[in-house]
Amino acid sequence: MMQIQVLLFGVLKDWFGASTSTAELPEGATVADLLERLSEGRPTQFLRSIAVSVNAEFSSRTQVLHTGDVVGLLPPVSGGSADAEQAVVTALTHSPIDAEELMAVAKRGEDGGAVVFDGIVRNNSHGRQTLYLDYEAYEEMAAKQMHELAQEACRKFGVRHVTLVHRLGRLQIGETSVLIIVASAHRAEAFEACRWLIDSLKKTVPIWKHETFVDGAVWAAGEPFPAGLAVAPPEPSHDS
Repeated sequence: MMQIQVLLFGVLKDWFGASTSTAELPEGATVADLLERLSEGRPTQFLRSIAVSVNAEFSSRTQVLHTGDVVGLLPPVSGGSADAEQAVVTALTHSPIDAEELMAVAKRGEDGGAVVFDGIVRNNSHGRQTLYLDYEAYEEMAAKQMHELAQEACRKFGVRHVTLVHRLGRLQIGETSVLIIVASAHRAEAFEACRWLIDSLKKTVPIWKHETFVDGAVWAAGEPFPAGLAVAPPEPSHDS
């Protein structure tokens, strides 16, 4: 048997009556096994809409646990609306992004649709064959700005839910670099919010991409900051 430490946040602390707990599980147990053990005798909404981290990284239900792992149970972060069903989930992660798992968490019965943008690493850029990408961020600032963007999208477009997750570190071809999910009663607002989120993220959130090709490597040219954010505007080009 192995001992797992469990961290509880938000409303989950009320359900458990504590901010930390421990669980004893057989060797080879998964996150799903832990959730089943913890949900015994508790309200059916216990598993609704939560995300799970293992050792401070987002995790899927299938991840195998080991002795000493620290598992966080994460209820949705409030989107700042009076509507309790409106929520945002934002994160930076060094682990692979499980789009299917996050989509299942985001959807609700009252939603008319959920729009997904799954940004993936392609095998070429500007005619050069890509080997892999590395993403880095000013993490504290990026996490704060991503959360603020998700909240603003809920207010601006009237959508119920936004998930905004960005991967950091080395990514291979075909892996997800950024995932955006917008759930709403109406499709038009969901599409508009999703497009606004990816465009805004690319222009304002401090995340940088280093591209490695078969014939060299380069930092990807970023989009200019919006007016008012740049310390000074770029000098005009003197090329004829």
